[in-house]
Amino acid sequence: MFFSPTSPKREQGVQSEIDEQTQTLSLYQLPGCPFCVKVRRDMKRKGLNIELRNINGKNDYREELIREGGKRSVPCLKIAGDNGQFEWLYESSDIITYLQKFAR
Repeated sequence: MFFSPTSPKREQGVQSEIDEQTQTLSLYQLPGCPFCVKVRRDMKRKGLNIELRNINGKNDYREELIREGGKRSVPCLKIAGDNGQFEWLYESSDIITYLQKFAR
């Protein structure tokens, strides 16, 4: 049996600051994808509230991922830069490493 990891208990102000820093991130994913599960579990362990975008739903996420990210591969973290440009980060291990800077 698998258990969902628990999020860290933080002061509200600290959590709000982290939420503000991660609001420019979106995770393109599939609910049953094992690599997506790995990233989502890591996000929960770190207490990161990042928008999840299921590419199989009735939405434009799949087309956006292919058009802007370059390939239909999940998980993929969309990172909005200060300059209006986007970075598309593929590979679960690379995403987990990137998210480490938000964990406190």
